[in-house]
Amino acid sequence: MLKKLMGSRNLLLVNLVLVGLIMGFTMSMLVFSCSTRIQPGDSVHAQQSPSGEVDLSGLQNSFRSISQRVRGTVVKIDVQEVRNERTPRGSDRPWFDFFFGEPNGDLDREFRTQGLGSGVIVRRDGNTYFVLTNDHVIGQATEIKITLDDEREFDATLVGKDPRKDLALVSFESRDRTIPIAVLGDSNDLQVGDWVVAIGSPFGFQSTVTAGIVSATGRRGGPQGNISDFIQTDAAINQGNSGGALVNLGGEVVGINTWITSRTGGSIGLGFSIPINNAKRAIDEFIESGSVQYGWLGVSIQTPSRAVAEDLGVQGRQGALVHHVFRNSPADRGGILPGDFITSVNGRRVRDSDALILAVGELPAGRDAAFELVRQGEEVQLEVRITVRVDEQSIAEQNRNLWPGLSVFPLTDDVRRELDLETETSGVLIASVQNGTPAAIAGLRVGDVIGRMNGQPVTSVRQFYAAINDRARREVEFEFTREGQDLKISIAR
Repeated sequence: MLKKLMGSRNLLLVNLVLVGLIMGFTMSMLVFSCSTRIQPGDSVHAQQSPSGEVDLSGLQNSFRSISQRVRGTVVKIDVQEVRNERTPRGSDRPWFDFFFGEPNGDLDREFRTQGLGSGVIVRRDGNTYFVLTNDHVIGQATEIKITLDDEREFDATLVGKDPRKDLALVSFESRDRTIPIAVLGDSNDLQVGDWVVAIGSPFGFQSTVTAGIVSATGRRGGPQGNISDFIQTDAAINQGNSGGALVNLGGEVVGINTWITSRTGGSIGLGFSIPINNAKRAIDEFIESGSVQYGWLGVSIQTPSRAVAEDLGVQGRQGALVHHVFRNSPADRGGILPGDFITSVNGRRVRDSDALILAVGELPAGRDAAFELVRQGEEVQLEVRITVRVDEQSIAEQNRNLWPGLSVFPLTDDVRRELDLETETSGVLIASVQNGTPAAIAGLRVGDVIGRMNGQPVTSVRQFYAAINDRARREVEFEFTREGQDLKISIAR
């Protein structure tokens, strides 16, 4: 009897444990199912349905929500440029030219070219709406037309443009206060692998939405010297998408679609967008003054090659090498010298020469900026007061004030073999000479081998810059070899 009772008690305990496990499992499943309900715009993870299939309806709802909210802020832009050209008489309409051509045989003709792009409504001031797009979309347009997502059309006016960043701002007038305005996000938050949506009018197909991911950030090498650090995406971007929006899953515009890499002219998954953070200040300045002001430092820079970096002792470090300094420029007055290797601006690390150009361009004129650099192997900190950048033509005219006007390369074994020099030849090779500079006027040429400066041997790039920057001398004396001849010249500082 006692054994039966104990057996019954054990069985009861086992049953209680089993019931507890079943109830716990059931409650956990209920909690999990409630915690994974997805709202439009939320982050989405793939799940499995009871049938075992992956459920992506949450992701689909997110894309739907983004498209509905943002599509109305992206417009189609049609532009027309009118230009006059003189053409020879009889080129294509001889009878017309005979009766209406000018006596000298030439004829003034009007040519009209049309262009297509996209834009993003970024601001409203009263009845004025402002649309951000690319400079290359607007070009030299004499007529600009905006078409909204609902197919309403408006004549637009150019507010301002900036070819350096390939940005332009146009405006149109409407009393309709319900026209949506884009929300601008923070492009610095983007990471490789983030989902993004591209919206624009490729080939004139308005309000086209494509999706992809961020393939890379900080890309360089845009067309026509564009200085932005681009966002790369595999979201389909085609002709006509330029100026359109790149949008994150929160419905915020994080980029302005700008260019593609393609041999066919169609998308192959290599699209590039200007980070919206690079455009925010431009929008304000376009509205205030019609142009963008850039800070000017007054240096000519380059990312050094491995051989030059090793010669300077900065191998493995990120930064930009100062080749030349404009006399009486902010850099000159602030103490920056040729051969300095700039690593930081206002605490912002400088990755390469393109990053320095972008960083300096964003500096406000009239204020001091903190520069960290490496000079002759030593860490140096300087304060430089930035001024407003002048136009490119004015800078070119200042080449006579560019010091020293030449750059050099170490004499490696490969260089000696290429130039058929003796293995014991020492010095540095002149790699470039800027036209109109003191070096060019003095007669130095690319390919000259500098062996001595100021009477002292020069065997490295570091020694070259030490001699160039010797302020105790009013002239720099060069002893060099050209095609087997030993020559000597002096250049006034």
